[in-house]
Amino acid sequence: MCSCENNIQEVRNLGIKKTGQEIAENVESYMSQDGKVKAKLISPLMLRTESDTPVVEFPKTLRVDFYGDSIKLESRLFAKYGRYQENQGKVFLRDSVVVFNVKGDTLFTNELWWDRDKAIFYTDKHVLIKQPFNQQFEGKDGMTADQSFKSWTLLNGSGVRNVPDSSLPAN
Repeated sequence: MCSCENNIQEVRNLGIKKTGQEIAENVESYMSQDGKVKAKLISPLMLRTESDTPVVEFPKTLRVDFYGDSIKLESRLFAKYGRYQENQGKVFLRDSVVVFNVKGDTLFTNELWWDRDKAIFYTDKHVLIKQPFNQQFEGKDGMTADQSFKSWTLLNGSGVRNVPDSSLPAN
């Protein structure tokens, strides 16, 4: 006669669903829509956690280049941390977030959301936007902007804009 005995805790652990995690280093990923490249993401580390709501984290910085229809660079984003919520199509960025466009407008903030599906940036945190020729604007309660960062709206905004002298004769 033989028998075996199982540890009851080991048996219970067999029924527990474990969350898996994928790790990737030196990531370069492209996003396309309608067969056209829209963005390129570069990051030294990516962690993807598989669960009911899959999350992709970039804990050691990320850079995203956004392209127009002719694959020309329109804007670039930097952040020290990013978290992509796959089911929502949104990316949360924090810690030294910088976005700039080809016109020379540069956004500085500590937190920013990027809605991939709507192609917009938004935040309810303080933002500073600098433009060429010492022009700068502040959004005390945040801002919204299109993904190319060509147009933006400040919430509770103020700023300094250089205006040409209208008293000078026109040529």
